[in-house]
Amino acid sequence: MKDFLRRTPRYFTAGRKDDQQIPDDLWHKCAGCKELVPSKQFLDNAKVCPRCNYHARMSACEWVAFLLDRDSWQEYDRDLASTDPLNFVSPKDNYAQKLQQLREALRLPDAAIWGTGRIQGRPLTLCITDFAFMGGSMGSVVGEKVARAAEHAAQEGMPLLTINTSGGARMHEGMLALMQMAKVSVALARLSQARQPHISLLLDNCYGGVTASYASAADIILAEPRAHIGFAGPRVIEQTIRQKLPADFQTAEFLLEHGMIDAVVPRAELRGVLSRILSLYARDAEPARELAGSEASAARGA
Repeated sequence: MKDFLRRTPRYFTAGRKDDQQIPDDLWHKCAGCKELVPSKQFLDNAKVCPRCNYHARMSACEWVAFLLDRDSWQEYDRDLASTDPLNFVSPKDNYAQKLQQLREALRLPDAAIWGTGRIQGRPLTLCITDFAFMGGSMGSVVGEKVARAAEHAAQEGMPLLTINTSGGARMHEGMLALMQMAKVSVALARLSQARQPHISLLLDNCYGGVTASYASAADIILAEPRAHIGFAGPRVIEQTIRQKLPADFQTAEFLLEHGMIDAVVPRAELRGVLSRILSLYARDAEPARELAGSEASAARGA
């Protein structure tokens, strides 16, 4: 009987063990359909699931690379960063330490970046919030960057595009965070007086004071498919009114149906749609400059 016994292991692997390991980032689990998608296919599709069309979040830097023409991005106020004016400390976190940890991990000074660039050759000013940095919450620096972007666009005669994803005003800065809503609204009023458009793109999620202020104070409001947009969350609303809300409540499609936004644009079509919008506004740019010049000449003559 011994002659018939297996003399080699039943299972074996050729080569070194390290050579047989599968990379951790080979597959991506979709947050929408929960299916596994090859990471390369997911990234090549701009982080949109090819199976269920779920639009995953992109970082601010990824949005710059995705939307703008190559080598056209010029960032301003890169080193502008939040402080801890209230010395905010809670049992769960220390605000100053949390800011430092996020800056090191994300290589961002705060939850927003702004600068100028081009989309298919058309210039614009761009301000983007990044949800990974404290939920894209609006503190003093985020409000200041949005306001500076609006003022720069007005001064240079450029359209302003804001890409907005946020949980609202940053509670760690209290009243200083809430004041940003009014400050940004004033800057956008100056942009309107300069006859330049504000285009707002709403991403998943966009809530609180950001939705209640500059994200909704725009000439054109776009949103990505199935983005959740509102002021208070649906759970809070249900507890307040003691009624069950519709299943699609506060989604981009629901808001479009009720006239709250202008269009729902898939990510793959976004660059072309924005270029078209910019071209339509650019037609009025020269007459507006001529009108401003004639008014200035008349004022000097008077």
